[in-house]
Amino acid sequence: MKMTSFQASLAAALLLTATWLAGPVSAQTQTQPAPARPVAAPAPVPAQPAPAAATQPGAMTAPAPATAAPAAAVPVAATPSKPATDAAVGPVVEAGSTAPKAGIAPAMKELSPWVMFMSADIIVKAVMIGLAFASLVTWTVFIAKSIELSFASARLRSSLKKIAEVRSLAEAQMALGTKEGILPSFLTAALREARMSAGLSSDSGIKERAASSFAEIVRAEQRRIRIGMGFLATIGSTSPFVGLFGTVWGIMNSFIGISKSQTTNLAVVAPGIAEALLATAIGLVAAIPAVIIYNHFSRVTKGYLELVSRASGAAARLLSRDLDRSHGSAHSRAAE
Repeated sequence: MKMTSFQASLAAALLLTATWLAGPVSAQTQTQPAPARPVAAPAPVPAQPAPAAATQPGAMTAPAPATAAPAAAVPVAATPSKPATDAAVGPVVEAGSTAPKAGIAPAMKELSPWVMFMSADIIVKAVMIGLAFASLVTWTVFIAKSIELSFASARLRSSLKKIAEVRSLAEAQMALGTKEGILPSFLTAALREARMSAGLSSDSGIKERAASSFAEIVRAEQRRIRIGMGFLATIGSTSPFVGLFGTVWGIMNSFIGISKSQTTNLAVVAPGIAEALLATAIGLVAAIPAVIIYNHFSRVTKGYLELVSRASGAAARLLSRDLDRSHGSAHSRAAE
């Protein structure tokens, strides 16, 4: 009976010891992350009972507890597996591949003035060439008229200074010499009228006929000095509208191209509109200087025509002196 109870106590002690040793291992395996490859835990090896050494009869000896845990019971630390990167990395485009990338708009071509002119429609090109020629005419007229008016004004002022102290038409001609100009023309017309009216008793008729000749010379000089200003007026008033015509034509072609390509991408729309607006820009480049130069020459021409009127008055005064002098000498001879 005692032997049976001893064996039962020894079995219970062994069962409690195995349960105590398996408790920490199960708790550790629950807290650690699951390894990539599960490792099968070996079955626990039951501990062999230690032989009982009875020193005294009837005395019970406590069983020796297991001091070493099974080595196989310790869980093996699993090496963390590397995360799969193939799914995160997108498809790699090979070097040298010419496949277009999605979402990238085609690059716009260079929009320099020369490129826009070369790629414009034939009508727009004709408008641009015409406006460029008109601008060239404007600056040519500006240079030519500036030189002409400056020389004419300087020569007329010099001639007026030379005849400021003369007493007759003959002396004025001698002072001026054989130079051509507006003042020598007045003097020549006055002498011709005095010679053709010799023997007439009415001085008023001679002066009226001389004034009529002077008026014709002034009108001729006005027409001559205004040559080229009509071009400036025409260019200044019509160039913006010609450029606008080129713009309307170019924008119309751009809308036609948009409807054919069925896209409103800026790379498709911008070049045609830029070419159309270039025509308006050239029209303004031709018109604005033409208007400014026309107004400038209007003031300069007005000043020059005032000098012409002074020259006409100087010639009329010399003619009047000659007529009075001739009548005075005739009266003196008649009195003698």
